[in-house]
Amino acid sequence: MDHSTNRSQTPQTNGAAGDSDPGVSRPETKILHALEVIHNPRSSNALRQEASLYLEDVKSDNEAPYHGFALASEKSQPAIVRHYGLSLLEHAIRHRWTDYTLEQSSALRGWILKLAQSVGDDEPLYLRNKVGQLWVEVAKRSWVLDWVDMDQQLVQLWEGIEAQKELVLVVLETLSEDIFSHEDTAAGLRGTALNKACVEIFTPARVLTEHFPSRETSVNVRYGEEGWLSRIGELLEWYSGKGQDEKRLQVCVVAALSTLRSVMAWAIPRALAATNCVQRICGCLASSNLAVQLASVDALYALYSRPRFQEDDFRDLVCPMYGSKTIGLLQGLYEWTVVDATDLDEDKYLLSKKFSEMIFNIGRFLEERPSLIPPDSDLSSFFNLLLSVLRNQSLHVSIPILHLWTKLLSSESIGNLPTVTAVTGGLLEICSQRLLKYEALPEDSSMPSIIFLNEDVDTMPERHAFLGNYARFCHQIVGIIVQKQPFDALYHILGQADQVLDNLYEGEPAFQVHAYTKNSIPFLRLDAQFTVVEAALKGYAKWMSNQAPHRNEHEQEIMNGNLQTWCERLLGLTFEDPLIKQRVIQLAGELATGPLKRNPRFVLKAFEFTMKTRCPEEPASETYNDAVKDLQGYCGHQLQRLAMRFPDYLTNVYDELERKLTEMFTTTTLDEASRIRYSSVLFIITHRASNVDLKLRETRLNGFLQPTIGDWQSSELSNALSSFNGFCDLIGMANVQQYFTTRAVHNIQNWSAHPLDDLGMSLRSQMQDALERLPLKTTKTLLSVSVEKLDQGSRSYTTACSIWHDKIPLLLPNLLQFLGHAHAFHDPSKWTELPDEMRSIVGRVLTDRFWQVGISSGTRDDFYAKVGGTRATLEGFASSIRATMRGVRETCYRLLYYMSLLGEHFYGYEELPQPLSQALFADACSLSTHQMAILVEMVRPVIENCPPEYRSHFLRPMLATLFEQIDRKISIEWDRIEERNRSASEDENLADEMRDESILRQLTFTAVMMVVGLLDPHRLSKMQKFMGSSLAWMLTAIDTSDLNGVSDTAQNGDINFHLPTSTLRFFILSTPTVLKPIILFCTHALRVRDTRACGLVTRVMRSLVPDFSSDSAVDVEVREFISTEVLKACITSLHEPYFVDLQKDLAQLIASIVILYGPKTETPHHILLSLPGITKEKVDHTIHKLSKVQNSRHQRALVLDLLEGLRGVSISEQGKVAKPDPKKVRSAMQQRYMTVDVQQERDREETPDLGGVAEMLG
Repeated sequence: MDHSTNRSQTPQTNGAAGDSDPGVSRPETKILHALEVIHNPRSSNALRQEASLYLEDVKSDNEAPYHGFALASEKSQPAIVRHYGLSLLEHAIRHRWTDYTLEQSSALRGWILKLAQSVGDDEPLYLRNKVGQLWVEVAKRSWVLDWVDMDQQLVQLWEGIEAQKELVLVVLETLSEDIFSHEDTAAGLRGTALNKACVEIFTPARVLTEHFPSRETSVNVRYGEEGWLSRIGELLEWYSGKGQDEKRLQVCVVAALSTLRSVMAWAIPRALAATNCVQRICGCLASSNLAVQLASVDALYALYSRPRFQEDDFRDLVCPMYGSKTIGLLQGLYEWTVVDATDLDEDKYLLSKKFSEMIFNIGRFLEERPSLIPPDSDLSSFFNLLLSVLRNQSLHVSIPILHLWTKLLSSESIGNLPTVTAVTGGLLEICSQRLLKYEALPEDSSMPSIIFLNEDVDTMPERHAFLGNYARFCHQIVGIIVQKQPFDALYHILGQADQVLDNLYEGEPAFQVHAYTKNSIPFLRLDAQFTVVEAALKGYAKWMSNQAPHRNEHEQEIMNGNLQTWCERLLGLTFEDPLIKQRVIQLAGELATGPLKRNPRFVLKAFEFTMKTRCPEEPASETYNDAVKDLQGYCGHQLQRLAMRFPDYLTNVYDELERKLTEMFTTTTLDEASRIRYSSVLFIITHRASNVDLKLRETRLNGFLQPTIGDWQSSELSNALSSFNGFCDLIGMANVQQYFTTRAVHNIQNWSAHPLDDLGMSLRSQMQDALERLPLKTTKTLLSVSVEKLDQGSRSYTTACSIWHDKIPLLLPNLLQFLGHAHAFHDPSKWTELPDEMRSIVGRVLTDRFWQVGISSGTRDDFYAKVGGTRATLEGFASSIRATMRGVRETCYRLLYYMSLLGEHFYGYEELPQPLSQALFADACSLSTHQMAILVEMVRPVIENCPPEYRSHFLRPMLATLFEQIDRKISIEWDRIEERNRSASEDENLADEMRDESILRQLTFTAVMMVVGLLDPHRLSKMQKFMGSSLAWMLTAIDTSDLNGVSDTAQNGDINFHLPTSTLRFFILSTPTVLKPIILFCTHALRVRDTRACGLVTRVMRSLVPDFSSDSAVDVEVREFISTEVLKACITSLHEPYFVDLQKDLAQLIASIVILYGPKTETPHHILLSLPGITKEKVDHTIHKLSKVQNSRHQRALVLDLLEGLRGVSISEQGKVAKPDPKKVRSAMQQRYMTVDVQQERDREETPDLGGVAEMLG
């Protein structure tokens, strides 16, 4: 092949004359001068800018590739000059390749080959890598087409010096990544041709001939019989045997292992087995070079991340890892990687984490294919290795092994092996120790696990999610062990608990109220051990449920008797810490509802103990008093829970219970919330007991409800709610505006430092008293215990429908008034008593205070302390107002949710939808962003619970108004954020802006998740878990009135999200008044600067596109809207660098619109033609190609190629931010452990594009 550098072959459109010598000519001289100006620190900004513009202009010159080659090939030039020359070549290949003739492109390719052949060991690595990348760029465009001897040229380079070997490995690895793993446009445009060629050159010829004799071989792209798997393997084998001391070779070996890692996901397993890849990589594990060890672990991790192997492949590739020699090697390597938390070696620690993930993948195959494990496998040593890794003080190192043990113990084949039984004692010990509540320990703790945790986790949501997953795995392991060995394990665990109880304060000061702190060391000790006991009880319950009738009956009776005796002893102990008392009650409840549920005597004892538990409040400690209130609230919830579970037991002592409660109310000081909860116990028993006379039940239940219903019907309440001023008077805020005016609070900068005067104190007390008098809380409690945890069709559910049927209409008018006024309270125009210049304080009064990790200053504990310290200030007064309004709003939301569970008895009222929509959404935009997110979240179950027969009537106004308001609110807030960002100065404190933007992202995501739930139900089931964690931990909202302001039901998390059926999607798509605002919102969501929400919307929109292909008027209108506005939004986002990570999703949506709507309307064609720099020929060519290809990656590549000039590039490519530190980049497995509830079924990496492999195998 001719590699002449004659300029007549230069890729230029008009030809060029000149010397064939690639030395420095006049244009190159100007380039050198411009580069010198740019890199000279003494250059002025004007000169530097002028030089930069010149260098950019050079790239568009027809002779730019020649100049680039001349500069890059001249080794006397500085590296920065040569690198610029390579960038000129890169620009020509990437952006002008299709303009070149075959002769010109061949000449350009020849220059790249010459540069590759001339690389030397003394050249900077980044220059050599850049040459390799240029090789790959050419290969993606011409390999297999007019360049068929590439493999031969690579082999020739491979036989050269070490630098050329490394270059070959860069080429092979980058080709593999771009063709199979990355969303690369150039590779995607080639379809599966590159896939097949890659497989061909890597695989030994004998494997292809033996296993795929009928494959298509019209174009021979390989050179030699070995294939690259063999060549690379031979290099590794030589290194392991003789070359470990050669430092230069170590760099090459790391590159070889990295290349193997990249091909492990798609290489033919027979080829990997035939070339002894596993053995050769394991040989490198014995290297003393850490980089080689790390690369070896990465390669093995990639191999064992594959989802499956055929039997022969399994025996050859997986089973060798269970041999004694290999396990000894792994054990030695692991012990070498263990690091000290106080003197962290980051490289070794990274290896330790990757090693653990690799072992997880290897261990998973034991569970998946136990029958294929050879009998001579050293499983005993393998399980001891797992135990060693599990003991690592870093929770991140140990969690993959912890997860693995949950799988191995659950396996019938593996979990019952004697070698597993031998290590269960150690497992139980480790899991018991690690059920400590780490999140309660201070972040500056000297405990090694906390030091490692601080190193590995950046944000509070991730910290909680990770620790939640860790605790869940420990919990599962304890339960499984007890299920397998119930009696021995339970006795051992109870004995451990006794030791903790007997030495609770060992090494700690005795309990003192004035020094009380929550999460003290004694409490954390007891909590951890009780968690172990609870996990054991679950395992014991599973064992009991699996027993045949009358089997092991005697042993069960003895065990249950011992459990009862142990718990009664526990209930007889005296504790002063309210949180410890709460924990004792919780454990007693677990026993009562678990193994001792058929023991009425014990259930009644636990119930009575809970009812009698008290702690006196002490003025010496506010923290202690808060804990007392928490205990009091928990006792009420626990009594409700026991009453729901055992109404028949409790109905036998109903009269005595009623007497004791009456006595308690008269002799004990209880807050109103606790009094309501305790009273509701009698309601629950009457409602749910099966042995109560029907007439007596009806009489009692109506007796409970009548006083509250009477309050709702009172003329005083109706009159007060008939006007906004009356509402303010009703909730004790009639004089608030006047107070703010007379105190001129708008002139006070720091409300937290301004003491609250006597009048302010009096007004706050009035608000609290007024809120207690309202019937809201009582009604919420009665409704919740009427409908919660009941199956539709059950007797208790039927009773609930019966008793509430005629009462709901009596509640709704005033309930909607409450809700409407509570929302209107956030509208500054309603504060008519404030002067105009003071209206701005309304937002300040009603906006919740937040602490957010990474944004707020100080720690979360500092924030709690700061909020608690402002109770007696003007800020504390504002906080009380917020708490009151929040209580009214969210109680109304809860009432609507509980009513929705009554089905037709709520949805059947014809006059309800419009007033309900008005109350919910008329003033919704006045709410803060966070409050709007809560509204959207709380209204979702009301929508989803609507019976199909009422959807047309009920949901039509609800959904239409909801999404109109969501769209309006989110659009306004994002516009405000964008405007503020444009006008922000460098001196501004951006903490508030960052917090506001983060909260807005939460609202956007919540709204998008509602769309996902309504229109894409299959995805909702996966996303809900993540969303729950996101809302729970992303923001910590505290307001005042302390934590008591938070609703009890919200703390319980008892909202049940039901997946919508497909008919709900059908209803929306067939109802234009609902569909239009939803699609309009989705269109705007494609432009919000939130990749998470935008990514979800692209998938929802792709699912909608096929639904509007008919010729009906609605379909035509929607189709035109999508073809215009949605397409424009996609293209605009594709143009912006911010959305670079979503280019794949956006391109697929564009492709779907063009493919499906192109035959129906010319609108997509016109929109594409209207874009700058895009010709009709190119648009027509792309649309024609799209109509022919089925492969989604190819479709995306066509779209991205068409819009190449408009696409944004990543911010890191623009040089605005640095690339992330590889040591800080998390693996996919680590990232999954940072999300709530790790998906049990997805323990393998994402599958690469294997189209070409499939065709070859086909």
